[in-house]
Amino acid sequence: MASIRALAACCVCIFHLWPAAAAAQTAAPAVAAARPRVALVLSGGGARGFAHIGVLRVLQEMHVPVDIVVGTSMGGVIGGAYAAGASVADLERMAQDTNWERVIADRPARDDLAFRRREEDLMLPSRIEFGAHHDGVTLPPAAAGNAALEAALDRVLPPAMRDRPVSRLPLPFRSVASDLISGELVELADTPLFLTVRASLAVPGVFAPVRINGRLVVDGGLVRNLPVDLARAMGADVVIAVNVGTPLAPEKELGSAIGVAQQMLQILTEQNVQRSLKELRPQDILIAPDLHGVSFLDFQAYGRAMGAGEKAARALAGRLRALALPAAQYAAQEQLRLAAPALLDVALPLARLEVRSEGHINPQVLSAQSGLVEGVAVTREEVRRAGATLYGRGDLARVETQVSDAGDQRSVLIKATEADWARSRLRFGLELATDFKDNNSFALKLMHVRSSFDAWGAELRTTARIGNERAFGLQFWQPLGAGSPWYLAPELNYGSQAADNFEQGRRVSRVAYNLQSASMVAGRQLGNWGDVHIGYTRGKAYVEQVLPADPAVAPERGFFSTAFVRYRVDTLDSLGFPSRGYMLDATWANTPGLDPGQAAQGRSSAVGLAAFHTDNWAGHVYGEWARAQSGTAPLTLGGFLRLSGTAADSIEGRSVVLSRLVMARRIGALSSTYGGAVRAGFSLEVGGAYDQSAPWNRGGFRSAASAFIAADTRFGPAYLAAGASRGGDATLYLFLGPVW
Repeated sequence: MASIRALAACCVCIFHLWPAAAAAQTAAPAVAAARPRVALVLSGGGARGFAHIGVLRVLQEMHVPVDIVVGTSMGGVIGGAYAAGASVADLERMAQDTNWERVIADRPARDDLAFRRREEDLMLPSRIEFGAHHDGVTLPPAAAGNAALEAALDRVLPPAMRDRPVSRLPLPFRSVASDLISGELVELADTPLFLTVRASLAVPGVFAPVRINGRLVVDGGLVRNLPVDLARAMGADVVIAVNVGTPLAPEKELGSAIGVAQQMLQILTEQNVQRSLKELRPQDILIAPDLHGVSFLDFQAYGRAMGAGEKAARALAGRLRALALPAAQYAAQEQLRLAAPALLDVALPLARLEVRSEGHINPQVLSAQSGLVEGVAVTREEVRRAGATLYGRGDLARVETQVSDAGDQRSVLIKATEADWARSRLRFGLELATDFKDNNSFALKLMHVRSSFDAWGAELRTTARIGNERAFGLQFWQPLGAGSPWYLAPELNYGSQAADNFEQGRRVSRVAYNLQSASMVAGRQLGNWGDVHIGYTRGKAYVEQVLPADPAVAPERGFFSTAFVRYRVDTLDSLGFPSRGYMLDATWANTPGLDPGQAAQGRSSAVGLAAFHTDNWAGHVYGEWARAQSGTAPLTLGGFLRLSGTAADSIEGRSVVLSRLVMARRIGALSSTYGGAVRAGFSLEVGGAYDQSAPWNRGGFRSAASAFIAADTRFGPAYLAAGASRGGDATLYLFLGPVW
């Protein structure tokens, strides 16, 4: 009976306590719901967007929660990575470790280019290129390529989140883009994260547009650079808006067509920002870092930008503190947001390699050139490098790599999109040189390359030069299989120029040369870093002395034949101002005697360069040697960096040797529209000519030095220099275009 009463009492207690328990259970969500939903809205602004990282650092230190992230352009990159689980430290490392000069360059890094593209740089250093087609000349779709940008984005996004739709990230995230055809706002809601941030960052004229769901889209800043309304539509109660947009330029900076065009874009952007600012409510917080002196493309100023963002956020610490959470609660929320550490990149056997090509390029060529082989173990990083290798061909607009693993097997899909403009490329160059004395030259140079001529990847390359020297060349380069490193290359060449003859450094006569030749070359490419080939040339030469005019000296005409072997290596990151890599060019040639009793003439030459750098200094050590069995060596000395201060090509002999050390310090940079780094430097040189069959004479050697200011322009290296040699004259130089 007692037990029954006890049970009844328990039931009564449970009956009376149940409403209180239920109320307690519903109270917890009510408390949580009382905290406002905080949205972080990050504007676009190019390099100024690094300020967002400084703001995130302060929010983290103050334990201010972020429930929603919305971003545009660089704000979309920073915000997307943060919403996907990247830590603030990850974002800081991305800003510091990325080579931003490569990202905003107008093509892939030179040491990522295919060897034939590097060879084109030696022939014509200019980077002024167009697409040449039957319907006219077209410009490349953007100033910068895709590969370096997409590699940078790949590094900042958590690996497991790269291809996840933005609607499924740890934090709700949205970004916007602009429809390049209709001008409409495109809300990127269900697209993969990588494609979303890449599209939002497609700044017109800087990065190539992206096609999403059939729409060609670019940077969203044109229509909504600070999308406060989007955050509100996603349920935000409080908006923390960070505006880093570039202010309008003053009148004094609008003296060029480019400046005016940039100002027009800024006007459009600023107008929509002002509309967004009016949508902010009293409880919202606006953070506007002071980014004076940091331009849209000043990516090297990431430290100043992050500092400015941190300073601006701390100035509003009082208002931000009202949104802060207790340390334990904030840590629990961060634990849900942060992505798991990346797994070790292990090599797995490549079970399947599929290459899809959109355009005229044979997928079998791309498969062979990627270097990936089915059955061979490969890491994810090696797959990424294979994509970069293909992009280095110079005729692809986009290369996507997708890796999927099943057990201990790996499958790789490569999607390559041909650049319509690049299949028929026209490069234009201008060279100017003067020593403000008797040596003045100019040249207008053109190069046309028609790639993917057949299913094996043949190319037709045409070169032309007019000026002090006239030249025309035609080469048909035919691989011996789809993507094969072995090739044949028949060539036709014509050249005409006048050259001075010197005796003991003094000009004594001028001779006009006219050469016509046909060659057959067979060779093998050594990856993307070198080449070895053999060849045979048959030609006709015409030589006439023009100064002083002497009727007694008859012109010389004759046919010649030359067999040659050449080995080349080129891993330099730049031609005018290399900071890493090396170059080697060694040639042996043999020309049979023209007369029955005349011995064959052998000539050899070797040129080598090794580059190095430290902090803001870059330099190289250079050496060359050439000799001939009879007559003169195939290389001459004299001129800037070739015993500076002496007359150009005034030192010759059966053998010549030269060595030099060049050091240059970075002192600034041109706008990316016009070029790259500006440097001040010097050279120390020693060399001379001698006859190897004669007794050794140190008097044939001399030392020289120069000081210069140089800039890496889109037309090639530009130098203003002063040089002098011991026992010679001091000379000023002005050059644009050529490479030494």
